[in-house]
Amino acid sequence: MRFTNFPVLVFFLSLIVLWIATRIGTQLRLKRRPMDEDEREDLGVIVAAALTLLGLIIGFTFSMATTRYDQRKNLEEEEANAIGTEYLRVKLLDPADAAKAQALLRVYLDQRILFYNTTRMDQLRQVNADTSKLQNDLWNAVQLAAVAKPTPLSALAVSGMNDVLNSQGYTQAAWWNRIPIAAWCLMITIAICCNILIGYTGRRIETRTPRFFILPLIAAISFFLIADIDSPRSGIIRVQPLNLISLAQSLQPQ
Repeated sequence: MRFTNFPVLVFFLSLIVLWIATRIGTQLRLKRRPMDEDEREDLGVIVAAALTLLGLIIGFTFSMATTRYDQRKNLEEEEANAIGTEYLRVKLLDPADAAKAQALLRVYLDQRILFYNTTRMDQLRQVNADTSKLQNDLWNAVQLAAVAKPTPLSALAVSGMNDVLNSQGYTQAAWWNRIPIAAWCLMITIAICCNILIGYTGRRIETRTPRFFILPLIAAISFFLIADIDSPRSGIIRVQPLNLISLAQSLQPQ
């Protein structure tokens, strides 16, 4: 299980690690001779460049997270549209086949809503198993009807069912598409180096001054926000299946 699946834990651990990095920098400074102004000026340029690089990396990673979040939202809407369209298309089949397919689609729709709302892994495994079984049942329902009466109308229903099944696959792929661990490692490494430099280039003798806590706090908040958006199930900012819920309400038998 990925560490970034727990955004709150990411916040507290990164805050502690980065604050310790700042303290390490101050201890290194205190153990060596005082820096002259030329050396301090050179290190100031390095610190500015490192902080700029950290800001760019955080911004780039945040953009990756928001892009994936928007993709998950768009695919939820497309999935709802595909199911709603197929619910109407199966009416082109014989009444008995249409009623069976529509009943299966309503159950399938409930499973897709559970997929978005489930946070426990054991429940998710059961939802995925039930979804896979329902997909086979849905495909068999339209396939048998199309084979029995191969008409352009039945082909249209088969095509719509294919869109329903494909939309689920696209959604699953989007939920698996997360920020790479390598990107996290790079960002955290640069943040640690920046905090060490901040502590090392400080002018005060005191190592407990509050200003050394500012950069670790800001970076930890940034890491928390990125991890939260990038976590489809455990984050505060999550994709809500509003379109699927609205569709389920509209398809309730009268």
